[in-house]
Amino acid sequence: MIAFFVNFPLFSIVLCLLCAVLCALLKGKAARIVSLSLCGVVAVLAFCVLVYGLQTGAATEYPMGHYPHPWGNELRFGIAEPLVALVFAVVMLLCLIGGKQQLDVDLEPGKRNLYYVMCDLVLVSLLALAYTNDVFTGYVFIEICTIASCGLLMIRQIGRTTLAATRYMIFSLIGSGLFLLGVILLYGVTGQLLMPSLKAAIAALWEGGQYRTALLSAMTLMTVGLAIKSGLFPFHLWMPDTYAYSTPASAGILSGLVSKGYSFLLIKLVFGVFGTDVFYGSGVSNVLYVFGALGIIVGSISAAREKDVFRMIAFSSAAQIGYLYFGIGLTPALGMLAAIFHLLTHAVTKPLLFLAAGQLGEAAGGRLRHTWRGAAHRNRTAGLMFSLGAFSMIGIPLTMGFVSKYRFALAAFERPTLLVVTLIVLAVSTVLNAMYFMRVIIGIYTPVPERRTRMTLREQRPFAVSSLLLALLNLSAGVAAQPLVLLLERGLSLL
Repeated sequence: MIAFFVNFPLFSIVLCLLCAVLCALLKGKAARIVSLSLCGVVAVLAFCVLVYGLQTGAATEYPMGHYPHPWGNELRFGIAEPLVALVFAVVMLLCLIGGKQQLDVDLEPGKRNLYYVMCDLVLVSLLALAYTNDVFTGYVFIEICTIASCGLLMIRQIGRTTLAATRYMIFSLIGSGLFLLGVILLYGVTGQLLMPSLKAAIAALWEGGQYRTALLSAMTLMTVGLAIKSGLFPFHLWMPDTYAYSTPASAGILSGLVSKGYSFLLIKLVFGVFGTDVFYGSGVSNVLYVFGALGIIVGSISAAREKDVFRMIAFSSAAQIGYLYFGIGLTPALGMLAAIFHLLTHAVTKPLLFLAAGQLGEAAGGRLRHTWRGAAHRNRTAGLMFSLGAFSMIGIPLTMGFVSKYRFALAAFERPTLLVVTLIVLAVSTVLNAMYFMRVIIGIYTPVPERRTRMTLREQRPFAVSSLLLALLNLSAGVAAQPLVLLLERGLSLL
């Protein structure tokens, strides 16, 4: 029976596509039920694939069709891929549940089913990016994810979302174009599209000193393309309006999942296409390290200067993306491990912050920081959840954020020449994180004369349930991080 689990990645992808078509034909409530059920089913399937990977202890290649190399298409999965797919499905499910109250307000009744169509397409794109073993298929689903993400943003029809979607589309298309140019260049040099074949061809050519300029160009184009789409500094300018003016469920999905899908694809490319020897020997990793460090500092400073809390959280996302590329550029072992752990940390924590911020903004009656005074007294659940998410971003012990920063600090000792710089960046960013998040937390717990009624737990039950589960995921992985770290170590070894 367990051998049947190898089919589940393909089943997940096909099921998402079928549900997207089905949701287009249904009304809003029925489409919501279909999408929520889809997320649950995909999570179960991903868990089964993860169990299969743990049982076999090896990566599995799943060919589709009967076409030979280089035209054949494959899925590949070991441990890291189903684990990331599981997190994506669970977090999307919790975002849709927790953001229901704002979704009902922000979406026109006749367009609610279209929102869930976009959610299903985003999910199928993320699954394909996690499981694909073919770089061109990766490009195809990058484009699908871009279009669906714009739909999630623009479906809340206010002027700021239209402008934000336009800016997001421009940056995304530049990133996609660069990625495609890299794929074309690699295919022209190697004649391969499947990742294992590409890796063997690139290693042989690099070792022989052939086409090094072309290979370096392709590697740079693909890396920069994914960095732009993820929002790495200085390409993060689309983030503030994109995350801040979308409905909280969309903000959680876009910030917590979509950018992580691109980052995970880059991690797969480093291990499965370029090879760590070539990637780190080429110098591209050093560039990622520098821009990751700049992204951490600039994003944190921008967040500290913001008075709009939603834009503050969005700039914080730019800093967190910096951490990811900072770790990828640091070292192929501990640095990469810290990066993928932080990917999961941010995927769980940022949706919690946006969902809680949506509730607190409603309780406060505004978006600016000074209007939030006392908001946690009017909505205690949202105040508690926002505080926990903020503590994780700061790096308070017992949270996933603390483990992330500890892993980055540990990775710094693996590269002594960058030890001091790495520790300084971590220290400065932690101080800045504490400054802008604690300022909000102190404000929302400042006693003020009550002008608004308190929200009861019954009134916000979907948000309370989803935010509690996100908080439990964060705390459990923060308190008992070692099993997850060991799991990720095994997963990275199979990429």
